Amino acid sequence: MAPGVLIAGGDQVAIPLAMLIVFGSAKLLAEVFERMNQPGIVGEIVAGILVGPSVLAWVSPDEFLNALAQLGVMFLLFRVGLEVKASELIRVGGTATLVAVLGVVVPFFLGWGILLLWGEPQVEAIFTGAAMVATSVGITAQVLESKGLMKARASRTILAAAVIDDVLGLLVLAMVSNMAKGEINLLGLGLTAAMAIGFTLLVLTWGTRTVHKLAPRVQKQLRLGEAQFALSMILLFGLAVAAVYAGVAAIIGAFLAGMALSESTGQRVRDLAHGVTELLVPFFLAGIGLNLDLSALANRATLVLSLIILAAAIVSKLVGCGLGALPLGRADALRVGIGMMPRGEVGLVVAQLGLSLGVITQAIYGVVVFMAVATTLIAPPLLTLAYRKLIDADAKAEVFRIG
Repeated sequence: MAPGVLIAGGDQVAIPLAMLIVFGSAKLLAEVFERMNQPGIVGEIVAGILVGPSVLAWVSPDEFLNALAQLGVMFLLFRVGLEVKASELIRVGGTATLVAVLGVVVPFFLGWGILLLWGEPQVEAIFTGAAMVATSVGITAQVLESKGLMKARASRTILAAAVIDDVLGLLVLAMVSNMAKGEINLLGLGLTAAMAIGFTLLVLTWGTRTVHKLAPRVQKQLRLGEAQFALSMILLFGLAVAAVYAGVAAIIGAFLAGMALSESTGQRVRDLAHGVTELLVPFFLAGIGLNLDLSALANRATLVLSLIILAAAIVSKLVGCGLGALPLGRADALRVGIGMMPRGEVGLVVAQLGLSLGVITQAIYGVVVFMAVATTLIAPPLLTLAYRKLIDADAKAEVFRIG
């Protein structure tokens, strides 16, 4: 069988074989990394790089694997939402807003400036800056959730800032896309901003109490098996669709759905959601690695630019978001800065959009993809180190409780 075409054609074995390779390799390397005292999700991303076009070329990303990846990150954010109360996010809203704003402004202008100094065209510089704005909350959420750190103050700030960052990032992307097409519709951007902010605030403010009142009544009328889980899935996909129409990402809708259910749903729904998430998330993580093309970095100048952009991507979030979180103290500011660092799938989407519009070259596309994947690989180990005191404190408390 030819490399890179395992999932092509109508062969009945193609889909299960691709799933076996991606899921199996992801879990195998996750186990290896855990035994090395490193976050398992780093191993899952590395697995995607290894089986993807850059190394072994066993599997190439396609619509099917991308769909599984999108479902994976939606269920991940839904599960995270189930562990977060709306009141907890609102409590850190002021700090989170400052974190998000600085986490957009600093990376954007730094990326834009570097590309201009490098001698690249204005539009490519702007698109690179837009790609550096993105934050992949799914990566950070996976690390925090796996370590039982979702209730920490810095974690709540990261989640709230990531929601705001998504709104701001999509507005920046819309503006940049319009500039690439030679038009800027300020009225349209204003309406998009109003809808996105209004939708998020509406669900944050009223979602939990509405679901708490309506869900038990509806559930009593149903004869379905696992009726509560079925209602939860309807809310998940419903809010994901509504989020897209409101101007934010589907994963934000999934997160808000989980949060709306957090105070009314039972353990059975959490267990079922956990099972689905464990199945799908490896496709999301490995998918990030599958999209990395190492051949794009063969050119020395491109490699140097990639490393410069990577350093800027790391520093800009650490400084921008860290400064915004300083009121929480230095330790939490560092955690927030690292937590906002991974660009993941969001950076890949920006790169693909720029390529499809014909405003960035293959070389700059490779630079942006490298930055998105590398920040995603670097963030989890740094997060584990930044949260080490809290992890150790929780471990001691557990030992004391058992003893």
